[in-house]
Amino acid sequence: MPDVPYVTFNNGVGIPQLGYGVFQVDPAETERNVSLALEAGYRHIDTAAAYQNEEGVGKALSNAGLPRDEVFVTTKLWNADQGFDSTLRAFDTSMAKLGLDVLDLYLIHWPTPARDLYLDTWRAFERLYSEGRVRAVGVSNFQPNHLRRLFDETDVRPVINQVELHPYLAQDALRAFHDEHQVVTEAWSPLGQGGELMADPAVAAVAQAHDRTPAQVVLRWHVQRGTVVIPKSVTPERIRSNIAVFDFELSTEEMATLTGLDRGQRLGPDPDTMNVA
Repeated sequence: MPDVPYVTFNNGVGIPQLGYGVFQVDPAETERNVSLALEAGYRHIDTAAAYQNEEGVGKALSNAGLPRDEVFVTTKLWNADQGFDSTLRAFDTSMAKLGLDVLDLYLIHWPTPARDLYLDTWRAFERLYSEGRVRAVGVSNFQPNHLRRLFDETDVRPVINQVELHPYLAQDALRAFHDEHQVVTEAWSPLGQGGELMADPAVAAVAQAHDRTPAQVVLRWHVQRGTVVIPKSVTPERIRSNIAVFDFELSTEEMATLTGLDRGQRLGPDPDTMNVA
């Protein structure tokens, strides 16, 4: 069983640094894939209301027979449900699908700035946190200006910001902002959706030097930078290999090589303009 380290939030709660993400996992296949991940040693599962597979996650958790406190579960509030009262209703819906009494981490999925509801939404998050229904609250896809508003106008600081992050989008400035304000950085699409990044000659050279897959060295790059990372796969072999990144280390030069691939290249939406409800 891999020994996955924990990262500690600003409220003292710990999160396994590497987890299993279920974005774009077919709802019909989610239970099977999450069960495989749990068998492989993952103890951190990341889902969202928008993925429409919270029920599959819940079934896998129930069938795994693991103690509740051994598995860290994240879900996210979708844009259409932002607002104080609607957030509370959406949380109840997600919890029923997951079959949980207490959630480990709840995230606002996108700031959707044109709708300008994330402050009211965050106040609902603060209530859920104060009531003990969620152990930690955070955000996803927030830019520094969105975070500053939360810092200035609300009482509970987000523990984490989950953002697109991979060697082609290294997010160094945002990571520095997070560090300054004690917000953990979490990477979605950590492998750059595969494809071009996995075939990059620089990545291939580092992988060959360690007799590892390109995905493993990129995940190791995330880990050594202190980022929480949630790779997704539906292939049993890759589910197992993606968590096998804690028994080798990249050199300073190799880390610099991968960071040097940064192009500022987004594969997903721009958080400043993404306002889909």
